[in-house]
Amino acid sequence: MEIKQENVMIELREMSKSFSTKNGIVHALDRINLKIQKGEIFGIIGMSGAGKSTLVRCINLLERPTEGQVIFDGRDLTALSAAELRKARQSMGMIFQQFNLLMQRTALENVCFPLEISGVKKEQARKRAEELLEIVGLADRKHSYPSQLSGGQKQRVAIARALTTNPKVLLCDEATSALDPNTTRSILELLKDINKRLGITVVVITHEMSVIEEICQRVAIIDSSKIAELGTVEKIFTAPKSAVGKQLVYSESRPQANFDDSNTRYCRIVFDGETSFEPILANMILECQAVVNIMYANTRNIDGQAYGQMVVQLPPDERMAKKMLAYLESKHINFEEVDYV
Repeated sequence: MEIKQENVMIELREMSKSFSTKNGIVHALDRINLKIQKGEIFGIIGMSGAGKSTLVRCINLLERPTEGQVIFDGRDLTALSAAELRKARQSMGMIFQQFNLLMQRTALENVCFPLEISGVKKEQARKRAEELLEIVGLADRKHSYPSQLSGGQKQRVAIARALTTNPKVLLCDEATSALDPNTTRSILELLKDINKRLGITVVVITHEMSVIEEICQRVAIIDSSKIAELGTVEKIFTAPKSAVGKQLVYSESRPQANFDDSNTRYCRIVFDGETSFEPILANMILECQAVVNIMYANTRNIDGQAYGQMVVQLPPDERMAKKMLAYLESKHINFEEVDYV
């Protein structure tokens, strides 16, 4: 997918980051090249220690890259003076896993804080903070202290605070990792609404594929300090190419049963927004006059369309198994044989 340069909000060019430790040099990032479009929700995913949090901290130069460039909205951040960099950072909001709220301040006062330190008058800051708390759905909790708020409510306050400077980009570093599944979904819906309503580019850093599938349009998979795979969420989810990509996508899809027959064959069927779950399976069974074992099934809503996968155990009869695979192929269904034993 080619991105026009005028549509690029963030570009990383040959960016590397190394740290000196008592055990020697650690290469956290190695020659990263990446373009993030204006107005998109972009995901960066990887296992623990892959380098994703270092990557997001290099985007706003909380960590200065050892080599390479960070181009933000057409300006090379690595070439700016300290004063210019502080001003540029006002266009980048950031939210974290642990919220980082001031416990002695109310929700309203937490949102006011960055405005106060930038010299905004008190009444003006209060008015802006109240508007933002309305946007994140917490207008009725503006006088509550963090200790009186749930985890999801704390993150909403943190999001409101990150929006005070009218940022062009919102960086989310594991922003839902401390939340339960229902609260995670509500926060992701809020981020999607902010992206759509305010046109803010959102960068999501996570280790959870379900978060990427729920909210992002494109994703970069980082592994061992490098970009292992890059593409649309649909493409990565339906046909991951890298080993780490397959591990992230297939992590929940391995059957738990113990199979002794090494000749057992399995087929992974992918649902790509064009197909529906039950008709494919039901029609295949009716057409081939044979049943299959469903080992695993999972579908998700991605950007308004249904995507997912199903792993079935094919019949032991080789002729019948081939017939089923031929049926799937004739219907242009995305599938692959997999070995889960």
